[in-house]
Amino acid sequence: MTTEGSLLPVADRAGVRRTGARLVRSDGRAFGAALALNALAAGAGLVGPWLVGRIVDAVRAGRGVAAVDRLALWILLASLAQLLLARWARYVGHRFGERTLARVREEYVDRVLALPASVVERAGTGDLTARGTADVATVGTTLRDVGPDLLVNGVQAVFVLGAVFALDPLLGAFGLLGLAPIGPTLRWYLRRARDGYLAEGAATSRVAEIVAATAEGARTVEAFRLRRPRIAAGREALERSRRARLHTLFLRTVFFPAVEVTYSVPVVGVLLVGGWLHARGTVGVGAVVAAALYLRQFTEPLDQILMRVEQLQSSGASFARVEGLAAAPRSAAGSPSAVPADDRIEVRGVRYAYERGGEVLRGVDLTVRPGERLAVVGPSGAGKTTLSRLLAGIDRPTAGTVTVGGVPVAELGPELLRRQVVLVTQEHHVFLGTVRDNLRIAEPEATDDRLWAALTAVGADGWVRALPDGLGTRLGPGGRATDGSQAQQLALARVVLADPHTLILDEATALLDPTTARDTERALAAVLRGRTVIAIAHRLHTAHDADRVAVMEDGRLTELGSHEDLVTADGTYAALWRTWHGEVTEN
Repeated sequence: MTTEGSLLPVADRAGVRRTGARLVRSDGRAFGAALALNALAAGAGLVGPWLVGRIVDAVRAGRGVAAVDRLALWILLASLAQLLLARWARYVGHRFGERTLARVREEYVDRVLALPASVVERAGTGDLTARGTADVATVGTTLRDVGPDLLVNGVQAVFVLGAVFALDPLLGAFGLLGLAPIGPTLRWYLRRARDGYLAEGAATSRVAEIVAATAEGARTVEAFRLRRPRIAAGREALERSRRARLHTLFLRTVFFPAVEVTYSVPVVGVLLVGGWLHARGTVGVGAVVAAALYLRQFTEPLDQILMRVEQLQSSGASFARVEGLAAAPRSAAGSPSAVPADDRIEVRGVRYAYERGGEVLRGVDLTVRPGERLAVVGPSGAGKTTLSRLLAGIDRPTAGTVTVGGVPVAELGPELLRRQVVLVTQEHHVFLGTVRDNLRIAEPEATDDRLWAALTAVGADGWVRALPDGLGTRLGPGGRATDGSQAQQLALARVVLADPHTLILDEATALLDPTTARDTERALAAVLRGRTVIAIAHRLHTAHDADRVAVMEDGRLTELGSHEDLVTADGTYAALWRTWHGEVTEN
């Protein structure tokens, strides 16, 4: 198993072979049927050249037209049988490929969903996107087209070469000797192709990541005048991709011409040796003609095999990237004994530093009591969002501990963690499907009554009831569009359905208008009464309504207390409150 820089792992050759064998075993009956049908088709294809040789011998022996016609009729019947068997074999092979591709896609989706958010962020969405689109599509083409074709041509090549040896072992030996130069050429190509295609895939992922990051952060790029650096980064990524593609193109331009020249050698060799043997009376003209036709016929499946081998290098690299997710870090499985004793959250001596940056949190100590509402405030860059990620178990602290009920949050299994702590950020997503589908992602067994209750809790029942089909209204492309506030209300409704004991809101209502945001927060407070709510405050009215307020500055917790106590203390929070309250009053 290898990695591509900071990207996700890539499966090694042994891992790809094991996975390929497992996929074949999972649909072994179809694979066996395809193999048997290909063998029958290849056997039918051998009849034609052998009968041509018989025709040559019959003409030399002076036999009549009727004998030639009978042999020609058998050639026609054999060709028809080969055609029907080959089509049937290809049909079975394609069905096998489509079913296998479905398994590959399902496994890929399952593995992506099992990745911790921190792993996804470090790898970059561009890499996941490239693997899930271009690489999976390449694997699909191989399973649907290349695999069946390779199977057909492989069986044909073996049968044809065997037929030459059956006609005359010496002719077969010379024919095989003429193909010998293909071996070193193929080895030269295979030693370089996999690494070349892996580098090409990594370069494609880098381009996708640059494009996605630039498009997503377009406003930031404009605000900070980062246009030139982003263009430079894009050009650099495209240049790396160009060089990687030119390298694989160079490999193909050496490999294929060398192989094409080799194809004519065995045919010429068999004709020369066959003529010499015929002059000595060892072999008949018909056998020489049949052997030459077999070897000429052999070049077609061999050419297809070598072309498919080239495609297999590309698809093998893609398959290695897709299968590499099996070795990516997973969310903690959690041990059966690691069950929190209660809902108390303890933060002790926590420090955290990102891989490519300085320390973000510096010795934070905090206790969040069960059932309280805690607001975390502070200037931008103070470490509020990083603290929320540690509390939610997305990241592990560099030093110190974050526990819930005495158990490290990051060590809880996914299912147990979701029942403990849920983080809701400004980011939200509306999935393709109905309103009902979007809500049942959080609780698949929820009844419509529960769905309406969740929508009512976040103030979204009004606009959902106004939709043409209510909960059955389709959302997204081809359906009803939602604005930012409606999409975020759906996300909050999913949280209500998930029903965790601790809810972390990282400026989750920032995209709502002030009235809707305040109503939504009040509704959430009513629904989650008796549960813990930690709000990363964007608007200070959230802090005003909280039981306690924690003030973050430069990665440290500098103030902690109720709103009234902190205003009276006339510290950082009091200054923030006066500034914000003055702005609200003026508005």
